Amino acid sequence: MSGGNDFGLIGLAVMGQNLVLNIESRGFSVSVYNRTPATTDDFVARHPGKRLTGCHSLADFVASLARPRKLMIMVKAGAAVDAVIEQLIPLLEADDIVIDGGNSLYTDTERRDAWLTPLGLRFVGAGVSGGEEGARKGPAIMPGGPASTWGVMRPIFEAIAAQVDGQPCVMHIGPGGAGHYVKMIHNGIEYGDMQLICEAYSLLQAAGMSTDQMAAVFEQWNDGELQSYLIQITAKALAQRDAETGKPVVDLILDKAGQKGTGQWTQLNAAENAVVISTINAAVEARVLSSQKAQRVVASRQLQGPPARLAVDHATLVAQVHDALYASKIVSYAQGLDLMRTMSDKKQWALDLGGIASIWRGGCIIRARFLNRITEAYQDDPALGNLMLAPFFQQVLNRGQMAWRQVVAQAVGAGIPVPAFSASLAYYDSLRTERLSANLLQAQRDFFGALTFERFDGPAGRWFNTDWPEVIE
Repeated sequence: MSGGNDFGLIGLAVMGQNLVLNIESRGFSVSVYNRTPATTDDFVARHPGKRLTGCHSLADFVASLARPRKLMIMVKAGAAVDAVIEQLIPLLEADDIVIDGGNSLYTDTERRDAWLTPLGLRFVGAGVSGGEEGARKGPAIMPGGPASTWGVMRPIFEAIAAQVDGQPCVMHIGPGGAGHYVKMIHNGIEYGDMQLICEAYSLLQAAGMSTDQMAAVFEQWNDGELQSYLIQITAKALAQRDAETGKPVVDLILDKAGQKGTGQWTQLNAAENAVVISTINAAVEARVLSSQKAQRVVASRQLQGPPARLAVDHATLVAQVHDALYASKIVSYAQGLDLMRTMSDKKQWALDLGGIASIWRGGCIIRARFLNRITEAYQDDPALGNLMLAPFFQQVLNRGQMAWRQVVAQAVGAGIPVPAFSASLAYYDSLRTERLSANLLQAQRDFFGALTFERFDGPAGRWFNTDWPEVIE
């Protein structure tokens, strides 16, 4: 088998197949391999006339590629990626490029980079967002790894990525695990976005709106400043009817949410770096609580509360929820970007936050109109400490904060859980409060542990303690 194909892909599940078809459609010849030969043969047979080479062994697969070999692994994150790499190492040569396009944990990517670099191989951890449709038509791609790989991979990545305003939704994110790290934060923000939309749905439903009415609201929102892929598909999901019963499909779906772990990885990373991501935390925890369906059924019969109904004018509520959703969405992105900035400083990745926001505008799940505003905010102030303090976002938050409060207050009064709305508002109020109650917290810490404190009337950085009275049991 002569080695002349431009690209290779290992793992022909749905995402892998769609990426292959995307790459081939952009003028590249592609070799494919799957551990089940029948899957490889079937895929190639179903696409006659395309520049696809099916391989039954990794040796044949590697031999079919032009040097430097460029190959992507699209298998389940974790041990399966390591197993494929182990099999590839004896077959590859110096300067070949191995790309992990799955949802791998960024620390695994850094470990693999350290493993392959001494062998003369170049390893790229590339976050790929957009699901099956994005893989086929154009995803957002977040490649990390050695800078030397970007010049080689750029023509392919830019050809297959989504395009917005003539710009491909891909850029070299940074060294090591930076690409997979940014994809992880993308997914954390996605968790927040989805939960906030679900809470908006819950509030509209509690006011007695039908699924068709709610679908119309989300469709209207998608024509305005809330325009996003997730708002768009929410409108379509609410409008969908079940073929057998004629009922709205969403009303037939069990309220138990799944997750693949990237939200929890984001939580852990934020805790390790002492960064507040309360909106994302609330979203992850909401999914966990949803999975405890049996316990919730029992609790619903034993724990008391109001009937979860809102007696409010629909038009008024829709306007209030719109503002609360927009404001909370800004908080979710601000927290995710703050975590990225913190890790960028820690790892010396030099992440371009404005650039990252720009490549999220197309292909990916969180693509939205207001990402343009995020890019502009960082272009205007590259040292911006918190997205909420950029002039545009200040205006949106200041304008919507009263409606936001009314929404959360109504929800609490009616016993409707809105954990992400509430967490977002609490973060907003904490950030804008000049003097928090942490002075009492510091007094408590010094009382029981002599942990000291700073004083308003003392110089910054000087620590004091007090001789507290003895506590008599």
